[in-house]
Amino acid sequence: MGNLTPVEVRLLSPALPRLPLVNALNASANSIDPAAARRFATEIVQRLQQAGYQAYWAGGCVRDWLLGLEPKDYDVATSARPEQVRRLFGRRRTIPVGQAFGIVAVVGPRSAGVVEVATFRRDAPYSDGRHPDAVEFASPEEDARRRDFTINGLFYDPLTQEVIDYVGGQQDLKQRILRAIGDPDERFSEDWLRMLRAVRFAAAYELEPDPATAEAVRRHASKITGISAERICAEMLKMLVDPHRRRATGLLHAWQLLPHLLPEATRILETPAWEKTLTTLEHLEDPDEAAALAALTEKMVPPDAPRSFARRLARRWRLANRIRDALSWLLETLPVLDRLPHVPWSQLQPVVIHPEFPQLVRLTRARWRTAGRMLEPLATLQAKRSLPPEQLNPPPLITGDDLRRAGWKPGPHFRVVLERVRAAQLDRQITTRDEALELAEALRQKLESGEPPEPDKLN
Repeated sequence: MGNLTPVEVRLLSPALPRLPLVNALNASANSIDPAAARRFATEIVQRLQQAGYQAYWAGGCVRDWLLGLEPKDYDVATSARPEQVRRLFGRRRTIPVGQAFGIVAVVGPRSAGVVEVATFRRDAPYSDGRHPDAVEFASPEEDARRRDFTINGLFYDPLTQEVIDYVGGQQDLKQRILRAIGDPDERFSEDWLRMLRAVRFAAAYELEPDPATAEAVRRHASKITGISAERICAEMLKMLVDPHRRRATGLLHAWQLLPHLLPEATRILETPAWEKTLTTLEHLEDPDEAAALAALTEKMVPPDAPRSFARRLARRWRLANRIRDALSWLLETLPVLDRLPHVPWSQLQPVVIHPEFPQLVRLTRARWRTAGRMLEPLATLQAKRSLPPEQLNPPPLITGDDLRRAGWKPGPHFRVVLERVRAAQLDRQITTRDEALELAEALRQKLESGEPPEPDKLN
């Protein structure tokens, strides 16, 4: 393949430009030293140029570098073909992660991570709205013009510190404009996910959308559902954990994407609840994915259906189980904190010891700030998290074994009685095992007589 000029490479598999293997190799952001990653990306360019090839940093790392931001990772574009890259850096240090697209991952020192090296290419038509039917190795200019937005179509030579710009990306960066390269309808039809990327880039980098680009998104908004759920989910979660989440959500609405992504949103759009949702998103500080999703969707969910909503959204977006479960718990538990300070400790204690409690506090603080509510009760509750373990989560005074030893036969009353006894313990109504057994017996008699086990009737 490397001996043909140009060469058309038919797709062998639906490979993605960034594959799970490379993501895994770069997964531990804490172990990547930005300076080491930058040096390694520069060394790759230097080795390729010394071997007689064109080679530059490409895409997002150039955009971030020019904006004065530390790139999260580095990509290199080159005239070298995949086999030539592998020969130059050695097969033990290279992985053909997307050879159908001319992409080889070069593995660096542990502190430097992995750099994807891609051959300059132009793409054939995208019949599936996601992948080109074929790619052809080409010139740097042709490679730049097949990319999505001008700010992502830049190259940079770290050796000469020269920016190579075929698409006007530098000027758009200076003017803070997000503009599709060439015809925006064509760019989006190549990959409908680019519409979500347009939202994310405009919000995260505080760019003003080019009118033609924005109108193209509106025209094609309904086609976003043709993208795989996993890709939609990844983009949405990136937007929601970013500090610019309010603007991203507003653009999703303005560009008519939101009803296709979240049909439940139509219940609150153009209502005061929508503005409150946006303001809560703005106030939300350092949320995880579940807390950000809860802030976005809380007012879209019927009060009696948080769990079913979380399951439905998880199926629609292929949410990870941990995010689904955390979202469900957050939505179910928000009303408990809203009743502060008039909630007994027995109801609050399971909330405070829950792993998602810190995110619940962040979410509640944002909601209360939106409502203009005083935050002192929340701060008081948050301080409870620092109680010694024997106070925060003391061992139960009695267990099911204690009831069995007392002659109880296992049955439906077990769980109810133990829950009520535990609540009384946490509320300091009882403090000893004997008191717990006495209360348990009184509860059993009430239950067996048919009296409802309501809290105010337990003692």
